[in-house]
This record gives sequence, C-alpha cells and structure tokens, in this order.
Amino acid sequence: MIPVAPAPEPPDFDLRVRQKGLNAIAEMVGEKPARTRRGPKRKKLADTREKIPADQFPPYWREVLPEMLESYHHLCAYLALYIHSATGSPSVDHVVPKSKSWDKVYEWSNYRLACALVNARKNDVELALDPFQISPGLFALEFVEFQVVVGPAAQGNQVDQVTASINTLGLNVRDCRKARQAYVEAYEKDEIRLSYLTRHAPFIAQELRRQGRLLRGDT
Repeated sequence: MIPVAPAPEPPDFDLRVRQKGLNAIAEMVGEKPARTRRGPKRKKLADTREKIPADQFPPYWREVLPEMLESYHHLCAYLALYIHSATGSPSVDHVVPKSKSWDKVYEWSNYRLACALVNARKNDVELALDPFQISPGLFALEFVEFQVVVGPAAQGNQVDQVTASINTLGLNVRDCRKARQAYVEAYEKDEIRLSYLTRHAPFIAQELRRQGRLLRGDT
C-alpha cells in the first residue's frame, strides 16, 4: 500500500449517486423521499437509518466505477497494481463500511478503487490505515517471496497496523505474490520499461528504486 491522492468528486456525482441513495434510505425507514422515482415504492426495512442492513443499500456507487478507474489510473488502492477492466474485476470499496456508517454509503470521499479479490477479503472491516492518509514507507516489499512487509517508516503502533492491514486485505495471498513476481521478472528481463512498471505497479517500482535494484541506466 502506498499513499493515494484523492480524486475530485465527479460533477454529476450528487445527482447520479448521492441524491438517489439518500432517497432510497428515506424510503427504507418509512419516510417520503425528497424526489419521486419510477417503479414500486420501497418497503420499510428499519426504524432508523442506523439499523438498515448493509446488504440492502442499492449499489448506486457502481455507476461511478468508470470514473474511478479513470481518476485512479486503474490502480487498486490497496495493492497498487493495475486493474484490467476485462479480467481484473474492479470494484468500489467503502473505506468506512456500509454496516458502520449509513451517511457515508453514498459519499465519493468514502470510496476506494479496489480489485474484487482484496475488496472481498476486507468485507466490513474498517482498517486503521487508509491509503488516502498514510505516509510513505509504511509498507515495503521483499524480493524473494514477493511479500509485502512492514516498511522502514513504521514506528510504534504503526507496525501492528501495517501487519493487520496486510493480513486483513490478503496482500500476500498467492495470486498477489505471483502478480508482483511477474512484473519484477518482466522488468529484470528488460521486457517492460521502468516507465511502464511505474504506471502499472508503482509500489514495485518504488521498492526497486529504494532498495537499489533498478536496472543500469534507470533512475
């Protein structure tokens, strides 16, 4: 995991996602929505917004997945690896889970672009470390098993937070390690350039540079 700069909210996000979501929430607690919509009225599911089951929120956030892919250059916020649209299963992660904060379910600032593999493992866990807020160097990469490890900048309780993030997200499951290995071997065989690696696997490029493993001539 490396720091990720938050992208600005799309101009039509409020209309396409936030307002539709808040209207759905109003109906699910038996209130009249601010705007009418086509289709049957939603059934009341809870007495308060806090009690709405997490799996009942309409997934309007999926409508901005194309914008997220473009804004974040197809990079998973947790793996820092390129997500291929056809085969990589991009998804929207709620950094504060839907089960814990109804008022953030339809907020752009709460969304992180994530590959489905990692998003499924994170599930409804709220991590102590958020890629939007972390500092550089908390995570590192070892080049034997291609595992993510605690980085040199981690101090005090950050060590436990980094370790918990690695385990919760499954950053070192076989598929993730193999993906890193493939990038590294392709670079070392000069099959891909450093510029390509930086765009598609910036964490790996960063660690190769930090550990003095760049090919001669690359900086």
